[in-house]
Parts: sequence; structure tokens; C-alpha cells
Amino acid sequence: MTVKMSLKALPVHRLLRACASGHHSITMFLKVRNNMQKGTLFSTGYVIRVENDDTNHSIPNLKLTSKQAQFSKRRRPLSPLERISSLLPQDSLIPEVELLRDQDQSQHQSVDRRLFDHTALHSVEEECGYPRLGKGNEMEEDAKLTDTASSDVDITDNSFTSVPLHHPCLEGETLLTFGEFLVAEYRKKGHLEFRKMFQLQPRARLQSSWGVIPHEEIAGAPAGSFLKTNRGISILIRRASLEDYVLFMRRGPAISYPKDAATLLMMMDVTEGDCVLEAGSGSGALSLFLSRAVGTSGKVVSVEVREDHLKRAVLNYKQWRTSWELRRGQPWPDNVQFVHADLCTTPVLEDWGFHAVALDLINPHLVLSTVIPHLHSGAVCAVYLANITQVIDLLEGLRCLRVPLLCERIVELPVRDWLVAPALQKDGTYCLRKFPTMEENSEENGALKQDQPGTNKTAKLQLKNTSLMNVFITEQDAAFGSIPYIARPHPQQLSHTAFLVKLRKHV
Repeated sequence: MTVKMSLKALPVHRLLRACASGHHSITMFLKVRNNMQKGTLFSTGYVIRVENDDTNHSIPNLKLTSKQAQFSKRRRPLSPLERISSLLPQDSLIPEVELLRDQDQSQHQSVDRRLFDHTALHSVEEECGYPRLGKGNEMEEDAKLTDTASSDVDITDNSFTSVPLHHPCLEGETLLTFGEFLVAEYRKKGHLEFRKMFQLQPRARLQSSWGVIPHEEIAGAPAGSFLKTNRGISILIRRASLEDYVLFMRRGPAISYPKDAATLLMMMDVTEGDCVLEAGSGSGALSLFLSRAVGTSGKVVSVEVREDHLKRAVLNYKQWRTSWELRRGQPWPDNVQFVHADLCTTPVLEDWGFHAVALDLINPHLVLSTVIPHLHSGAVCAVYLANITQVIDLLEGLRCLRVPLLCERIVELPVRDWLVAPALQKDGTYCLRKFPTMEENSEENGALKQDQPGTNKTAKLQLKNTSLMNVFITEQDAAFGSIPYIARPHPQQLSHTAFLVKLRKHV
């Protein structure tokens, strides 16, 4: 005898009592309803079946669909019926429920292989907005040149690192190691939804609103890999550049933004081997850019009047040097000398001569009389100022102090980001540019001329809109130049950061 009932209709204790009273077996399967309008399958609950072993009844041959398998693979808390099914002996289950139990046990025993998932790579274009490099069936396991984001990884439970098996490391290329600063990014439909800089450490996790990734799974992977979170979201993991590190590092005072620092380096014409003075260390952003510019044979003297700002600058500088040494295998040049002093009162530049000077102070005109005598003739003193009133005070100080400086430039650097992406339809497929022909134009004009004067104007507008909509059709493998692109300024633009003043010493 076979009885089908829902879980709400029969309490758990009565179900167990019914099984213990006789030779009965309990089986469970998903009740799936087919939505004919939308063409989808969705689960409406679980259905239990109590069978008497003394009677022979035909058991229907149930087949799990792909949608049912997708529901069975999801990690969720066990229902009371599933707990009961897990307590029953193996021989009392039908093959379909036995298959579900095996799948659930395999998920608990095996490690979730989220690194370099092929499905993650195939869904990169839909989920993250990055361009797809190729089709999944075209990548073989034994290929000589394997894409970085689609390599398979052998993960063990007791290992902290995960080294890809088939990733061909180029000369000078290294894998991600503990201690490096990395950047995690998630893009959806071309828009940046999440970006975070973190330091790779053992027994730590990358937390985000889109899921969690253990740092042990990131270590040993090549830079620029797509890793999947516990929620199945693909996130790009890459190394942090100096620009990223400056923007995301901990700071006390405001930093010199990379766009302004690059212009300052060009103004001062800093090259390998130069000796540069920086007045106002701040959080150490400009110190790092100057350190890279002067190289191993150069020197940077960074003077800061506040002790807390100086400690923050020194800490940021040391952390970047440690991360760089782990990445490249060679140390970052230790060419920055941090000095805690006040240039207006303390003589710390007696034996120094500088090829360039960078001033990042509230009142830079107060230190010009102390700094300019140590600047080489014809060299540049670049000043970083937050507002235009400081620029006026600086120029007034030059006039009153009669310092041998010429003001060459006062610039502000706005940056305007743009969004450029291929045109997509609502279903996510590409639009195709179709140029109208002469026949289509003649037919459209003829149809409009044949309309009577009393014809509704809305119908004419609908006809025009229909002809325009036909220009964009869907095609998977479109030829080069046949996809239209949409370009517009980014809605979030970087506002004002600073004014840059270029002063040159003359004799």
C-alpha cells in the first residue's frame, strides 16, 4: 500500500511511529510544478511516500531534471523529513532518494572547488561585466597554453596554498603569497559594484556582500584570477598597484592623489639618482611615488612636523616595501629618510642640496626662506595646495619675501571617466547594427504616403519606431564592427583635489 501526503499533514512523531509499527519504508522526493507560461520548473515542497514491504506495488521510475538537481545541490538547513530520511537504512530507499543522499554526502565530504571554475568563467560576461575570452568547450585540460582564469586546481584540506596544475608561469611571474596586498573586484553588467584592498594572511577570509572567500584558496593562485565565493559569485583577485595602495591604505591626513602626484613628478623632472626634499610627509603617498622615481641611487628626505602623521607615513612605507619584496623577490629601494622636525625653527638641511622640492603644507610660503637656499639653480619647487586662497597667499609671500622664484604654472587636474560598452538588449544579448537599404526607405515612405488624412498619428509614430527597432537584432557571432556601442560620462566623477603650483629657482 502506498500513501502520499505532505509534511504538514503528518507530524514527525506519527511518521516515526508508523514506520516502527510494521514493515514500512519512507521515501522522499521533490514535488516539482511546471510553469507552462514561463517554461520553468520550481519546487513546491516535498512529498513523502510510505510503502508496505509485504505488498508489491510498482514504483514509478522518477528522473531528476536539471532543475531538480540544481535544488538538491544548494546548501541549506535540513528539513525534518530530510533528517528522518538520513536515519533510515540504505536498502529501504528508492534509487532517486538514494542518489540525493549520495550527492548531499559528497558535498559535505569534499572541498568546494571554487577556484578557476569553468562555469564561473562562462558566466563572467553576464555576472561581472568582463569580456569573455572563449567558449568553455574549446579549452582542454592538457592544452599547452591555458587561460589563467580557467585552470584547474587541486585543493587539499590541510594545505594553505592552492597551486594550479596547468598554469604556465612566464619568466619572472610569481603566484600570490601570504603578506601581499591584493585587490578584489566585482563588476555587474559593466558597473563596478565592489572593490576592496586586503592583505593576504593565513586563516583569514575575504568578506563581502557577495560572499566569502578564504585566504587559503587565494594563496598560490595566479594574479588576475576569478574566484567564486560561497554564494557562487565570481570575484576578480589581482595584485594591488601603487596607485591602488595609495588610494586604499590607512591614512591620517589627506593624501596626494595619484593623478596629482604624477603631474608633480613631471613638473619637478625627477629622474634616477636625484635627491628630492618633501616637506609634509602626510600619510606617505607622495613619498612612495618619489621613492620609485629616484630609484636605488637616489634619496628622498621627508620632513614632517607632526609625530602621529610621521608614524603613519613610515608604517605605510614599510608595508608597501614588504609586499613588493614578496611579489618580486627583490627589495623595494630603502631610499626615504623620514625626519621629525619643523623647517621653520630647526636647521635640518645644512649639508643637503636638492634637485627638486615638493611642498605639501598649509602655509608653504613660511618655509621658502629655509628651503630655497638648498635647491639647485634652475630646479623646480612644486607646491601642493588644497584651495585657491592658499595659492593667493603663496604668491603674496613670494612678492613680500623677494625669493628668487618664478611662478610658471598654476594648474588643476580634473579627471573625467567614461562608460563605453556594447549595446545590449533586455535579454542580455548583443544588438547588431543594420544599415537601412534604399528598398526599406522607399517602402516606409510609400506606406506613410498611402495613409489617409484622418489616420491616427500614433500609428505613424509606431511605424517609425518599429523601423528603428529593426535596426538592432540579436546575433551571437557578429562580425567586427557590427556591434553598436554606447558611450557616456561616468555618473560618479572625481571632484576637485588640489591646485599645483610650479615655481622655478633663478639666479
